[in-house]
Formats: sequence, C-alpha cells, structure tokens
Amino acid sequence: MRVLIVGAAGMIGRKLAGRLRASGTLRGEAIARLVLADAVEPADLVTDLSEPGVADELVAERPDVIFHLAAVVSGEAEADFEKGYRVNLDGMRSLLEAVRAAAYAPRLVFTSSIAVFGPPLPDMIGDDHALTPATSYGTQKAIAELLLDDYSRRGFVDGVGIRLPTICVRPGAPNRAASGFFSSIIREPLNGEEAVLPVPDTVRHWFASPRTAVEFLIHAAELGSAALDTRRCLTMPGLSATVADEIEALRRVGGDGAVGLIRREPDETIAQMVESWPGGFDARRARELGFRAEGSFDEIVQVYVEDELAA
Repeated sequence: MRVLIVGAAGMIGRKLAGRLRASGTLRGEAIARLVLADAVEPADLVTDLSEPGVADELVAERPDVIFHLAAVVSGEAEADFEKGYRVNLDGMRSLLEAVRAAAYAPRLVFTSSIAVFGPPLPDMIGDDHALTPATSYGTQKAIAELLLDDYSRRGFVDGVGIRLPTICVRPGAPNRAASGFFSSIIREPLNGEEAVLPVPDTVRHWFASPRTAVEFLIHAAELGSAALDTRRCLTMPGLSATVADEIEALRRVGGDGAVGLIRREPDETIAQMVESWPGGFDARRARELGFRAEGSFDEIVQVYVEDELAA
C-alpha cells in the first residue's frame, strides 16, 4: 500500500500522517510507503501542486490512496483572488489530470468545505441542497467537487469528497481562515492568553474536532466504492453550536477567568463572511455510511485538552 498526502504540513495533514504511521495499515493492507508533500516544510517533498509538472511527479509511483488536503484557506482565498484559484482549483485539476494520464484509478480523498453552501440557507441543510457558495473559497471548492464527481464517473479516479465542518479546536498559531476565531476563543484562554471575538455570541456554526477530522479521512479512504454511487461528495456529521455554547463549554473547563480573556472586537467583514455559511446540517447519508462526530462542544474542548494540553 502506497499513500500520498498532499498538504501534509498543515495541522490535519500532520495528524493524519501521525495516525497512519502509528497504525501502519490502511484499507486492510500494510503501508509500504507514505509520502508527505506540501509547499512548506515539514514535508518529504517541498513542492507546489499548482506548478506545471509537479502533480505528474507526485503520482509517478502510483500511490494507491491520495489524500488531497492542500488549500488556501477561506480568508486568504477571499483576499488573494488569483492565489485562491491557482491553489484551490488549478492544483486540483492538475492532480486529477496527472492521475488520468497515469491510467490508473486510485482512491482520492478530497477535503471540501461547508462553504460550498450559501444563502438562501434553511435552518437545516440536507444532502440534496444545491451548492450556492457566497465566497471565492466556497466557489473553488464547489468546482473541485464537480471535477471529482466527473473524473470518478469516467473511471479516472475513485474519488470521495468530504465537506469538513469547521475544525475546532485547532492547535498552534492562528491561520488566515475567517473561521479561525472559533478556535482562538477556546485555545488562547486555556493557554492563559487573550483572544479576540469578532462576531456576536448568537452566530451558529457546524463543528468537529481535529481528531474526528482524521477519522473522517481514514473512513473515506476505506469506504467501498459501491456505497458511494454517483454522488461522491458528502457533508460530514458535526455539531451545530453557537459562539455562546462555545463560551459556556470554555467556562466549564477553564472557569470565569478563562472566559474573561475573550475580548469582543466586532469585525463586519468576518461577520458577513461567517454568517453566509450554514449553521446546521442533516448529514444523514454520511452517518449511514459510518461517519461519526462529537455530540457536544464539551467533547470538542475535551479533545483539545487531551490531545494538545496534556501532551
């Protein structure tokens, strides 16, 4: 079993690589080779998927499973239009074309996003809701989903797209995602630092932990193709919670002192972007296929405590 992770230097990529190294198996087979590729270190191959010829080099060894996690995040994709399309769309197309040229059909797991949905939004979004992205990032992910469906339909790849909830609580330094504050208002106070909250407490969103995100990826890699039929992209289960729910979960773990480290500093640009995203899903199809997520925000905070603070 040969495995390639593109975007391996990101938080989820590093955790996925660690999980695969620890288990040593995938799809019931021993992992003989695990290649980590990213545009930044640490990675086995420091390379940019969107550059000409790079995708062909990455699939030259014909990896059996490819995890495509590389992306410019939401806030950066909105701020830098050209970079967002180059990385999020051109990179995906290059990878799909490289696999097609290699004339084999590996399992390709692609991380999409709930940002593919936008207004008008019902209270609960089902599996058949139309893609109506309201940001450049969401548009790029939606186009990539359509490409994955078509290349899978033609037999060029055996694709699975997973629309990730906002992953929280993310460890480490903040990234440029517009959703980054969802993690910051938990992470920073638990580390004794101040955090900025740019949106109202009433904002509702869809969440899962980094641990669960890795489980999603592994499960997507191991799903049987017959269960997917022609709809290759799935909305992942998650937890619908408000900012107020987050703060109360923080209070139960860190007390009033931790909550007091949150500074409210409204940012209309971030608020408009985040409020254009959906806050709740009926992810029935994914659940029927065996995907699972946390049931409360307390569980999400506990994952951060166990996996990051305890370590």
